[in-house]
Amino acid sequence: MTGWRAIIPLNLGRERKTRLAGRLSPSERERLVEAMALHVIDQLRSAGSVAEIYVLSPAEPGFPGTQWLKDTRCGLNQELAHVLGGERMLVIHADLPLLDANEVEALLREADKVGAAIAPDRATTGTNALALRDPGAFIPAFGEGSFARHRTLLPDAAIVVRPGLQIDVDKPEDLELALKSGATSIACPI
Repeated sequence: MTGWRAIIPLNLGRERKTRLAGRLSPSERERLVEAMALHVIDQLRSAGSVAEIYVLSPAEPGFPGTQWLKDTRCGLNQELAHVLGGERMLVIHADLPLLDANEVEALLREADKVGAAIAPDRATTGTNALALRDPGAFIPAFGEGSFARHRTLLPDAAIVVRPGLQIDVDKPEDLELALKSGATSIACPI
């Protein structure tokens, strides 16, 4: 069996996490984004089923142990459609400060069993991770309301609900929840 390839979309070179602007300065937001991305990368490295880690970004990330996929800015779903293919592909967001390697493994096991697994955000509106055993010509549906769209596109997919896969940081209340829940990887940068 081939290992899983993980893709982390990351908008390097653009202002990020602007909804946190009332809570964090631009430099604090950049440090937060980097700390969360490094945490996700570390957890993916610790997951034995993950063979390769790619960062999809307009600018080269330079994170150790990752490979760069150049984002040509045609939209996340189209970018992913260009790089998906082959076998065992995981798309996982970089803003999951509580992610644990065991949760990654659980998601991948479920995808291996039924062909696909979806990890919704805590509001069950967005998709924080999507694992496809055989992505083929699949075009993801990330963006507002992506969880419902992914469920429609992948009706037999396993739904994996785990705290580290659910708690993403987009708004100040997400940041507070992550910190209260023990996200030590982001406590120092902010």
